[in-house]
Amino acid sequence: MWLIAPALVLLGVFLLLPYLNIVLMSLRPPAVGAPYGAGLTLGNYTRALTDGYLLGVLGDTLLLGLTVTPICLLLGYPVAFHLARTRSRWSGLLYVLVLSPLLVGVVVRSFGWLILLSGNGVINRALIDLGWIATGLQLMNNRLGVTIALVHVFLPFMILPLVGVIQSIDPSLEAAARSLGASRLKAFLRVSLPLSWPGIQAGTVLVFVLTLSAYVTPVMLGGAQVKTVSVLVVQSLIDNFQWPAGAAQALVLTGCGMLAVAAYARLTRRLSRGLA
Repeated sequence: MWLIAPALVLLGVFLLLPYLNIVLMSLRPPAVGAPYGAGLTLGNYTRALTDGYLLGVLGDTLLLGLTVTPICLLLGYPVAFHLARTRSRWSGLLYVLVLSPLLVGVVVRSFGWLILLSGNGVINRALIDLGWIATGLQLMNNRLGVTIALVHVFLPFMILPLVGVIQSIDPSLEAAARSLGASRLKAFLRVSLPLSWPGIQAGTVLVFVLTLSAYVTPVMLGGAQVKTVSVLVVQSLIDNFQWPAGAAQALVLTGCGMLAVAAYARLTRRLSRGLA
């Protein structure tokens, strides 16, 4: 117990107490000229769960997570499989390329996508110069631009867990399946894919949760057209000075995210048994 005591104290001070403070804040009534009033109320949760606009933003946030996550999986799995199995001398460079989005601040990354996706940006200018389009495409200030940027930012969080799990899979297992008459595709679907489910689960949960909590990228690339719960929480806390409302919205998003992750874990357990 003495060995884990420092970790418990650290978690209690920097994780548990702030969460308890947020819960208490969400139960406070709003006030004028102050962050919150006296007493306790469930009105903030009632508004967060019944207001049509807030529910629409919550649905859009969850949909954004359900869009970015499978795209990252489809793009990241082949890269992770190659990194795990390659013996090329360039493998170190490949790892650097995968980690490169994490080596730059999120604001800088978002500015980079602004330069690429704006109406007069690199992509639109190239397409116009090639004669493929007459006017610039609307690639930002919408869900498309936010999705593209979030996939770029969170793709490493999908690839790295997959690489670790795939590296632990003995390649001779797939070779044994092929020697027994299985095709390359069938050997992958019946051997490699089921054994890599832990990495798929870890990567998808990471990307989904990070997408739900993303703030800078939706603000910079979505503008006023794309609203997420994280954006509304910051607006409630800073712009409107309504701390209880912002705390309640944040906890509602946390609860919905936890329910979605729990449902996903249950579904993937059934799927993994079916594949096995």
